[in-house]
Amino acid sequence: MAIGTTSRGGRQGSRRRGRNARLNAEINVTPLVDVMLVLLIVFMIAAPLLSVGVPIELPKTDAKALPSEQEPITITVDFDGKVFIQEDEITLEDLTSRLVAVSANGYEERIYLRADQDSDYGAVMKVMARVNSAGFSNLGLVTDPIAK
Repeated sequence: MAIGTTSRGGRQGSRRRGRNARLNAEINVTPLVDVMLVLLIVFMIAAPLLSVGVPIELPKTDAKALPSEQEPITITVDFDGKVFIQEDEITLEDLTSRLVAVSANGYEERIYLRADQDSDYGAVMKVMARVNSAGFSNLGLVTDPIAK
């Protein structure tokens, strides 16, 4: 006659449940990822709204955005050929002296050139020539992405 030692009740059964019911000590990163994705979307929507305040119609391209750690110097050429640094209108003759005065990193400062898509090509080239003659070689052209 044999006696069974593995009963379903009693102390041995409760010990097995205890091993399976351990607390999970891992960090749940799913809520963190959700919050980060929401913040990413919010900043992607808000970033274009924080651009320089001179209203122009930028040309549409497939170009990717350049990385920037600080607010860059932005030169804008509007439809009428007026030139702006940030939001201040200046003359073409004052452009060189204003660029040198505004740049924090010297001649290595990144300068973004925004021009209306219908502005005169010659006016944009004159601004680019002034920037180059002032000694700045880190010039980026700003465009809007093509809506798909």
